[in-house]
Amino acid sequence: MLVARLDSFGDVLVAGPAVRAVAAGADHVTLLCGPQGAPAGALLPGVDTLRVWAAPWVTETARPLDDGVLAEFRALVDAERPDEAVVLTSFHQSPLPLAMLLRLAGVPRVSGASVDHPGSLLDVRLRPGEDLPEDVPEPERALRIAAAAGFTLPEGDDGLLRVRVGEDVAVPPVVAALERYVVVHPGASVEARSWPPSSHRALVAEYARLGVPVVVTGSPSERELTAAVAGSTGIDLGGRTSPAELAAVLAGAEVVVVGNTGPAHLAAAVGARIVSLFSPVVPAVKWAPYAAHVELLGDQGAPCRLSRARDCPVPGHPCLAGVGVDDVLAAHERLVGCALRTNQGSLRTPPDADR
Repeated sequence: MLVARLDSFGDVLVAGPAVRAVAAGADHVTLLCGPQGAPAGALLPGVDTLRVWAAPWVTETARPLDDGVLAEFRALVDAERPDEAVVLTSFHQSPLPLAMLLRLAGVPRVSGASVDHPGSLLDVRLRPGEDLPEDVPEPERALRIAAAAGFTLPEGDDGLLRVRVGEDVAVPPVVAALERYVVVHPGASVEARSWPPSSHRALVAEYARLGVPVVVTGSPSERELTAAVAGSTGIDLGGRTSPAELAAVLAGAEVVVVGNTGPAHLAAAVGARIVSLFSPVVPAVKWAPYAAHVELLGDQGAPCRLSRARDCPVPGHPCLAGVGVDDVLAAHERLVGCALRTNQGSLRTPPDADR
């Protein structure tokens, strides 16, 4: 089996339950990812082989479509020789470009979800908005595509996000030494989904005043941002963790404060409690962290709603700028069931703790 998810880190993570469903009914699973999603693919249970190919129609890639690109894809498929392919896409994406290349490469059975009539490109087709509901979380959407192809989760699999983190992966010593900590992840792939850096910095300072250590995480390209947010009180790990190490850091956090970005889904995959700073440029019902313990903040009815904007289209960024530090702290308290204290006594035991 070949399972394809060609876009970003978070997109690949939310495909994880579908990958496990395919793995439960296949002898071998090859996961095909783009360069941005491959680090997430390397963490997914059920993957036997990970292959990377940059699709010309994916926004983050935008490479020319030429004979060399086509030959590269054909060589990849010839090496893997899949009997079947499942193409996983989001609601705004089409599986047909990849389905055409898979068909030309000789893959005998291809499944996907397509609004457009696929002709001979798909053997199994789900119709978004008809036999594939659109207002479902992305992991469930992917599972429905896999199920249409004949693959379902094994008994006992709850369908939540999961990642594999080896026993040799450890958090940085500066984090391992902490009895408790909060993770603040200030970055996002696009500006329209970001809580203001000044708000992140104020949050880190307030946690410090409350006696709660804060670990600030980010990618190598976000080092300037993480340094500014961490200030003199936070622990700046910007650009200093691999995806597996970041997963370990997130798993140990009391709470993770994060926007709509890949690490939010990684936090969900390790079972973290999440304060989600969620801009409604994409629907929360589809893209909010798919986890048991999530507090969603942000005005989901703001004028930018469902715009899929990359740059904020509304002056003042009202969907997230209206979220205050106190709102995040209150969400933290709701998640842990305790009140934050202003001393080193950690958490105050709630009155009904023994009930």
